[in-house]
Amino acid sequence: MPPAENVLEPDQARRLGALVDVYPEAQELGEAFEAAGFELYLVGGTVRDTLLAGGDPAALEGADLDFATSARPEDTARLLEAWTADRGTVWLTGARFGTVSATRAGRAVEITTFRSDEYEAGSRHPAVTYGDAVEGDLARRDFTVNAMAVRVPQYEFVDLFGGLSDLNRRILRTPIDPRTSFGDDPLRMVRLARFASQLEAEADEATLRAATDMAAELDTISAERIREELSKLVLGAAPTRGIDLLVETGLARWSLPELIELRECVDPMHRHKDVYAHTLAVVDNAIALETEGPDLVLRLAALLHDIGKPATREIHADGSVTFHHHEMVGYRLTRDRLRALRFDNQTVKDVAELVKLHLRFHTYKMGWTDSAVRRYVRDAGHLLPRLNALTRADVTTGNRRKARTIQERMDALEVRIAELQEEEELASLRPPVDGNRIMAHLDLPPGPLVGEAWNHLLELRIEEGPMDEEQALAALDAWWAERSDA
Repeated sequence: MPPAENVLEPDQARRLGALVDVYPEAQELGEAFEAAGFELYLVGGTVRDTLLAGGDPAALEGADLDFATSARPEDTARLLEAWTADRGTVWLTGARFGTVSATRAGRAVEITTFRSDEYEAGSRHPAVTYGDAVEGDLARRDFTVNAMAVRVPQYEFVDLFGGLSDLNRRILRTPIDPRTSFGDDPLRMVRLARFASQLEAEADEATLRAATDMAAELDTISAERIREELSKLVLGAAPTRGIDLLVETGLARWSLPELIELRECVDPMHRHKDVYAHTLAVVDNAIALETEGPDLVLRLAALLHDIGKPATREIHADGSVTFHHHEMVGYRLTRDRLRALRFDNQTVKDVAELVKLHLRFHTYKMGWTDSAVRRYVRDAGHLLPRLNALTRADVTTGNRRKARTIQERMDALEVRIAELQEEEELASLRPPVDGNRIMAHLDLPPGPLVGEAWNHLLELRIEEGPMDEEQALAALDAWWAERSDA
């Protein structure tokens, strides 16, 4: 009999019981596999998230279903072909790793043969061996909170490693010795930080110590796999908890080494704020400003906005500290790091641009002229809402008066942007003539001169406001005459 702390509470038992209504596919597949002589279990996140569903399993209706089975992949494929018939699709792309996938009526399922994944030293890919019992399969899962299962169609709860107790206490622990688990797949150490963020959980001491000692083994893991875990970490409910775990264990050295340099950027005279603590506060502030759900670009920009400071820090004779041009250095470091992690080009471009622009607001200390507002909007482009949010999030001073002043200045800027937007259509800030019109008017062939002319008109548009075509062509003539004389 399981220990008392591992017994389902009545509400949790009700949620698992309701799975038959929420996931009728699980019932159907369970009956099909049982009739064929195989065991089938709902596993992993499906079970964990159902237990966390706040009493409402229906909140998980759109979730994909993960199963483990005693059936071999060829048997699983045969049973799924019958289950989908003409109403769905079966994929065998993961069959060599023991996984067969299918969709039917919008529901995606993945069914994996009982297995244990073991990594050979220096290998980036697991060697898959199949097992015959769910116990061995669950033992090889990353954490106890993901090693719970529900056998279908009986809906029998299986918790061999105390996952329910750990879930209730928000503790992250491996089902077997953490050194063995992390040795099998070193990526689990980054996943430890990811689940600390997603579940707002803490790692137990033995697991944390093993991750610290084995951090260097991340060198065997591909950048793409690390990127996927980092993205989920950053998008979690408490990303600063996961980030801090990466840094404290040293795992960040093989994922985001710039964060370790941030923590080491200590001012011996204590004349400036702790850069690392400030960074974590900015991430939390940025999350509080999100209006449409978790924003990976904004959160990454908040996390990386000051990574140029260690390289630009200067401690002066009077004890003062400066970080001149750290935004430009940070821009390059951000771009290089996200590329190394194989983020897509648009994400790299957007996050790096936000890092480069994050101080732009503070350069206008004497008030916002129309031309300054236009230039700010033009440079921010589609990132304008995120740039404003990052600027607000970057205010972590304990001086309430100073913080209030900065926020009021941002309020005023946003009002000015709205006013000019209504008057001038700032979102499409451009001259009234395009390159073809410039070539026709000045009798120019395609080439760099056309770009120079267009950029000149754009600068006039920013400095002086809207102009019609006649005014633009007159300005073009004046520019061309001056250029020809020169």
